Amino acid sequence: MALGSNLNDPIAQIKEAIQSLAQTVEGIQCAQLYQSKPLGPQDQPDFVNTVISGHTALTPNELLTKIQEIELQQHRVKTQHWGPRTIDIDILFYGNLRMNTPELTIPHKELFNRAFVTIPLLDLIPNGITPTGDQLDRNSYDSSTLVRIDT
Repeated sequence: MALGSNLNDPIAQIKEAIQSLAQTVEGIQCAQLYQSKPLGPQDQPDFVNTVISGHTALTPNELLTKIQEIELQQHRVKTQHWGPRTIDIDILFYGNLRMNTPELTIPHKELFNRAFVTIPLLDLIPNGITPTGDQLDRNSYDSSTLVRIDT
């Protein structure tokens, strides 16, 4: 899963979301935190992003529902496409499953286009081979706008 925040102490927001996810996701491993420029409107604070992995007994749709509950608990309000947010959680992979429904696309449809997701993901899978067998190449992504955050 990818997590991002740029409001109300983003690092704390991400940590809170991970703690909430740990109630239904076991063995969570967390990539390094990265600061990145906003993808959309630039008149908002920089984002803090990371990627986590783990295992759950929830189905993909149940996991999506849990994620949406966490986002609501952390007061996420969608006021603008790609706008500021307290927390954003996206399912990147669910094992090697591939699915495309109106509610959920796995792997995440923008995964391979976003350095702020792929660079932290490569922290967790240094060989670059995703659960669905796709190959990620660190050199294919411009990481010059990402700043690693030491916590």
